[in-house]
Amino acid sequence: MKIDYKKDLHPKYLLLTLSVICVILIILSVFMKNSLAPIRNAASSIINPLQKGVNEIGLWVEDKLEIFGSVKDLKEENQRLKDELKVNEEKLARNEAELTELQDLRDLYNLDKMYPEYNKIAARVFSVNVSGWFAEFYIDKGLNDGVYEDCNVLSDSGLIGIVEESYADHAKVRAIIDDHSKITAEIGPKGSLCTVEGSLKTMDDGYIYAKNIDKNAGIKEGDRVITSSVSDRYLYGLTIGYVTEIKDDTNNLTKTAKITPAENFTDIKDVLVITDRKKKVSY
Repeated sequence: MKIDYKKDLHPKYLLLTLSVICVILIILSVFMKNSLAPIRNAASSIINPLQKGVNEIGLWVEDKLEIFGSVKDLKEENQRLKDELKVNEEKLARNEAELTELQDLRDLYNLDKMYPEYNKIAARVFSVNVSGWFAEFYIDKGLNDGVYEDCNVLSDSGLIGIVEESYADHAKVRAIIDDHSKITAEIGPKGSLCTVEGSLKTMDDGYIYAKNIDKNAGIKEGDRVITSSVSDRYLYGLTIGYVTEIKDDTNNLTKTAKITPAENFTDIKDVLVITDRKKKVSY
């Protein structure tokens, strides 16, 4: 026959029994202190090391939890700082771009004051044909803005090109360094006539040529080269560049000079377009 102990032993009797045992153990520990000493010592020798080990494990676990919490906090702080740095870098980039644009506008304003006799409009370069050099490029102003074919184009320090084609809202500019560019110019203190020819090959060394200069022109290094009044497409007095080297031609009648352009043709962003054009003379 199977006995159901749970049913036979009521919980209150179990509690009463355990209570009696505890009371007896207390009495024995009081009145039999010396007799139970070996038992207590044996129990202590077992329990104390266990307790010490448990405490050390607890402290180790607590330290690891603190370290884990610290590492987690550091990772979160690191990510927050990275996010802040990214935002600040973006702000700095925008500010630098705005400062650059402001400086470009100031340069154009100063350039505008250099040629007060001409009407002008500001434009921005949005495309370039030749990689590495701004020999042919496009600006965001066109016929709707009064920009027509043969309008001269300036940037920063002087002349950079001429409008070859104009459309409703944009125009194509041929730079003075382009291989197909030729300008009737004046050079030196006497304003001697010459022909400034563009060349992308020589621009790799930083210069273009001024040719057919009279041998008695008396030019020297550093002399300014400007557009001539007799040019058929370019307005008078626009700075092209400066003389850096002079040599006599083999015919002993003329000289050739290397000209450093006034503008850096590797990076052009904003320009001034002179809306006045050279009047064509008909015969």
